[in-house]
Amino acid sequence: MDISTQVRPRGSATTRQAILTAARDQFAEHSYQDVSLRAIARTAGVDVALIARYFGSKEDLFASALDSCEMATDLFTGPRETFGIRVAEELVFESKEGTKLQGARIMLNSLGSTKAAEIVHQSAESRFMEPFAAWLGGDDALVRTRVLAGVIMGMSVSRELSSGSGPDDAGAMRLCDRLATILQAIVDETD
Repeated sequence: MDISTQVRPRGSATTRQAILTAARDQFAEHSYQDVSLRAIARTAGVDVALIARYFGSKEDLFASALDSCEMATDLFTGPRETFGIRVAEELVFESKEGTKLQGARIMLNSLGSTKAAEIVHQSAESRFMEPFAAWLGGDDALVRTRVLAGVIMGMSVSRELSSGSGPDDAGAMRLCDRLATILQAIVDETD
């Protein structure tokens, strides 16, 4: 259901959240260039002037929308020795719903825009890469972080593209086991 068709109470927090939700949805579905502030306002059921009031520019709204998506920081808050299996199970078996996947879609849709790509880069570095590298530790932590991020993002995109045509249950278990082994090996590297 379109947010604009829902009855919602007035208020700055409610209005701001409606704009943010509409922006996330729009940026996840369309390229940065193809998203207009008018479309976001229409979806949110607000006047377009309120976007500038609450967020400023389109770039500022984009950054807020991206930052409001779940970043997969929960991946590196648990025990190191179970990282591989935890992440593999999430990638293979967890629901594709939620703002983690929405954030990945926003990132992918922004690649064609220099402005948006810079915002994505800054967000990914400060909210994911740097904390993940700190959690991994060691001399080559940033390199290992980038390898892990590439595998995780690749599996996320692969899952999105397969859209239900993935492996059967036995194949999913084998995929999960292999992926867990690969991920854990990267986490456990000491060089």
